[in-house]
Amino acid sequence: MAYQITQYPTKTIRLGQWGPPALLAAAGLAASFLYVRSKAQEAEADNPPKGQFIDVDGVRLHYLEKGSGQVVLMLHGNGILANDFDTSGLLDEAAGKYRVIAFDRPGYGYSARPRTTLWTPAAQARLIHKALQQMGVEHPIVLGHSWGTLVALSMALDFPDDVRSLVLLSGYYYPSLRLDAPISAPPAIPIVGDLLRFTVAPLIGRMIWPALVKRIFSPVAVPDSFRELPVWMMLRPSQLRASAAESALMVPSALVLSRRYAELKMPVMIVAGNEDKIASAGHNAGRLHDALPQSSLRLAPGQGHMVHYADAHDIVCGIDAMQALPSSPLKEHELRRV
Repeated sequence: MAYQITQYPTKTIRLGQWGPPALLAAAGLAASFLYVRSKAQEAEADNPPKGQFIDVDGVRLHYLEKGSGQVVLMLHGNGILANDFDTSGLLDEAAGKYRVIAFDRPGYGYSARPRTTLWTPAAQARLIHKALQQMGVEHPIVLGHSWGTLVALSMALDFPDDVRSLVLLSGYYYPSLRLDAPISAPPAIPIVGDLLRFTVAPLIGRMIWPALVKRIFSPVAVPDSFRELPVWMMLRPSQLRASAAESALMVPSALVLSRRYAELKMPVMIVAGNEDKIASAGHNAGRLHDALPQSSLRLAPGQGHMVHYADAHDIVCGIDAMQALPSSPLKEHELRRV
């Protein structure tokens, strides 16, 4: 039997068809890379480290320290810096009565974030707990804002004898549908994420920055003090990787931690803006307060996610109340409305 071989026409793709667009794309990425590198270097030159460094398990951590007395550990949120507590006035207000230590969490500011570790809230809590031990710090009051509350809760759950009390500001405590998480996560993806972080992601971040900041403060206006934070420090590729990874970890972390909240026995002060558009006060702060008999809930009327900018003095008054009652649940009359 004879077989007939049929030849099908083939289409030849000439270099000229794709060459110019590919070259333009490559040139655009190269220009973006050079611009982002220049802005990151400029930001670091204009904003050198203000604090001190400590090496823990091979990880270099940067922290701010001010004041004396009982230690208040401050843990910032996602996408920001420890300097946020400075510009809000909370660091100075607390340092008038306490020894305040505010870490740049791993990957933020001038703190390292090795890729060999999955930096869950528990992993960060272990690292910072070791740092405190090296510094000779015992029984700190642990204050966290936003994503930092997950680290604060992890520290209290994993090292309950070493945490005197908790102050939780605008936290995300229970899992919920978050459309922003998958949108923010791509810069953390290996290879593709690296390309994005060093080229277009910082440029997109800079374009949407005003709208993002407006949303986290809404319904109040963005205070002038917040504008003092160096935007390009927070848009550096290294920090974008940390922020993207934590966006992806947020929901599973809250799911894991929420199963253990009943283990908390120390006093807890929960503060939230009743118009928070990032972490719903009812779904998060209200539920956590109901789950913890020893907690006090303070809802700031007309405030959004950045509640520590609203009235740093009253937050410190709440810390004072917890300091006075280290082993008792806080009563409603013992804290003024923030």
